[in-house]
Formats: sequence, structure tokens, C-alpha cells
Amino acid sequence: MLKINKLYAIVAILVAPVLSAEELSDTGTFLDGVAAIVNDGVVLKSQLREQTARIIKRATDGNMQLPPADILREQLLERLILTEIQLQRATMIGLQVSDQMLNESIGQIAREGGANFEDMPRLLAEEGVDYAAFRRELRDEITLDQLRRIDVGQRISVSPREIQHCLEDLEGSVAINSDYDLSHILISMPEAATAVQIEAAKSKIFDIYEQILGGADFSLMAMGHSDAQTALDGGSLGWMKGDQLPTIYTGVVAMMQAGDVSEPFRSSSSFHIVKVNELRSAAQRSNIDQVRIRHILVTPNEIIDDETAKQRLNDALEKLRNGEDFGELAKLLSDDPGSSNDGGNMDWSGPDTFVPEFEKVVNNSEIGTVSDPFRSRFGWHILEVLERRVYDNTEDLKESNCDIRIRNGKMDEETQLWMQRIRDEAYVEIRT
Repeated sequence: MLKINKLYAIVAILVAPVLSAEELSDTGTFLDGVAAIVNDGVVLKSQLREQTARIIKRATDGNMQLPPADILREQLLERLILTEIQLQRATMIGLQVSDQMLNESIGQIAREGGANFEDMPRLLAEEGVDYAAFRRELRDEITLDQLRRIDVGQRISVSPREIQHCLEDLEGSVAINSDYDLSHILISMPEAATAVQIEAAKSKIFDIYEQILGGADFSLMAMGHSDAQTALDGGSLGWMKGDQLPTIYTGVVAMMQAGDVSEPFRSSSSFHIVKVNELRSAAQRSNIDQVRIRHILVTPNEIIDDETAKQRLNDALEKLRNGEDFGELAKLLSDDPGSSNDGGNMDWSGPDTFVPEFEKVVNNSEIGTVSDPFRSRFGWHILEVLERRVYDNTEDLKESNCDIRIRNGKMDEETQLWMQRIRDEAYVEIRT
């Protein structure tokens, strides 16, 4: 789900730009034109003007310095071109974001900001943002995120050996016990880069590094030179947990302090510089409440209506009170393919594992007592809580976080290569 800072980001880029007099005709009619032809679509000059005005406002509000106008225009136009290419691909493969999915994302943003879904039109209006425009921008954002997951994310795999290597690296690592607010600069290389191309990228990253050491502003250098998607955000990656850092960063930031800038380092297809903006200590261990249950599910269908499904469970409840075995009844009655063959038994489960109506009954049930029949979106249930425990899931989290870290590291690399590939394959004609 999108975080609340996504709301602020989208609000920031939706504020209405101030148009100069040169953008109006003698009769006051707004003039538009084509900034770039992209396959069968276009990027309009009005889009470029709007993006420019938005970035300038964000920089002014945040007291940030911007690169020269020609470099900023080039960066913004390239971003618009890449967005257009991706949206065209999403349309081609039939990728759509439903109103329900969009509303769920807006609702999540609202909740994380302490508001309700219904409040959003009013809250956005107070910021000078049109709600319909906000929905369009957010729908595009979700579409692009899903497209990258399909085209890039599903191709990434993590081997047990990589997990084990990551766990070994974490032992004694300083980074795991800290959270980091990072920024970075990325200089990419083509796939199968030649020695000349590698040397050119290396020379560029070291030139940037020398300028930063000489006093150049890191965010300004990121805006003007970074190939990362975060370039126009000053290279900001935001806060990241130490045990979820992409693996390429772990060894680099481990010995860094707030304000430090790393020397350039190389990954498989890019050169990087990382800056630690802030860091803070993080908890080392994690405990969660877990529960082990067994249940019987009867799902209504075209043969069994809702009332019949409930009655079957009432009958089963009566049999249990008369001494029949829960496991045997589950094998005979339950429609849950994941647990019926095991007598309705489910593995140890943590918070937010179940749908809300199921979890409510679990939380309110005493150990060893079979619940009355209740309804969830899956059908009718009865359940019994067998055990409760407080579980130290630190090691599980380490393994899960290693998987995330490895995937994130690969995702950054693969996404950059994918973006280069689709950009190279597209027909783009830039108009002056």
C-alpha cells in the first residue's frame, strides 16, 4: 500500500502551476504543443510546463536548490517520456487498476494520515488539489508499480544459498541495529557494457564525488546527474530499516555516520554514491503473540444455501458436545482444502493473519472452547483455540528481511536495465 508521504508527494506535484504570459495567445487562448512523440502517443508541452512548475514549487517550499534550467528540463522530459512508455505498455498488456483498488489505496493513505476516505476530497481541496486529478495521478502511480512487479519483480528469484549468505553477513553487522535515512546517486551502464562504457560511467561518478567533496550539494548533484528514478527528489530513498537495506548498501553504510558520503562503489550494472542523512538505533529482538487453532468451514454454494451451511455447523457442534472427535468431523465436513485433511488444524499464526471477522472470534475465544457458528467472507465456521504463546520471531524476521533485501537489491538493478531496454526499444522524437 502507498504510504502517507505518497499523499504529500502527489499533492506537491498536483498544485496548479503559474503560467507565464508567453504561454497565452494574443486572444488569451492557452497554447499547447508536442514536446515529444513517444511511439503512438505524445508528451505535451503543457505537461512539461506543469511538471516544471511543480518541481520549482517543491524546491521553493523545501528550500532546495535546483539544477540549471536546461538540465532540469531534460530530466523532466525524460521522466515524462519514460512514464508514457510504461503506461502504453500497461495498456498493451491489459493492465488496469479498478476503482475498488484505487479506493482502497486512497483509504489507506487517509487512515495513515488520521483521516477517513470520505474526507479526502475536502482535505485535498484545502491544499488546492482537484480530487479527480489526484485519482488520475494515483491510478497511474499504482499502474506503474504493478507493471514493474509484472515485468521485473516476477523474474527475480532468491536462492537458499543467497539467504544463508545474507544471514551470515548480518551476524555482527552494525547496520542491522540501525535505521537509515539515505540518499543516493546512480550512474547506470548498458547491458553487456563495453570497457569504454564502464570507464566512462566510472569517470562520471568519480567526477560527481569530487564535486561533492568540494562542497557541491548532494541533492543538487543527484537532480542533475543521477540516472535513478529518485533523481528529481534529490536522490532521497527515505528511511530504511538496517536489516532491510539492499545488500549492495549494507557493507557501505555500516561504518558511516549521519552526514557521511560514501566513496563511489560498483554493482553489476551501475556505479553508486550513498549519503547517510540520518540514522537511529533499532530494536534487536521481536516478539509476537501467536495462536494455534483448528476449524471447520462450510461454504454455501448452489446446492447448500447460507442457512443450511450454518445448520450443518450447529449439528456438528452438537456432536462435539456429545463426545465426537473434532478432527474426524473436520475431515468429513470442512471445505477448507488447506486444513481439512489434517483435522482442521492450522499452523501457528500471528497477528493480522486472518480476515477481521475470523480474527475477532479467535481473539475472544478461550482455549479449549469451540465457538458458535459465525460467518466470514469464505462461509460459515466453528473454531477452537488450542494454544497461545508469545513467540520470538527475530530469526524468522531476519530470514524474511534477507529475502526482502536481496529482492530489493536485484529490483533496483533489474528495473534500471528494464527502463533502459524499453526506452531503447521505443520510438522517441523530441521536439524543440
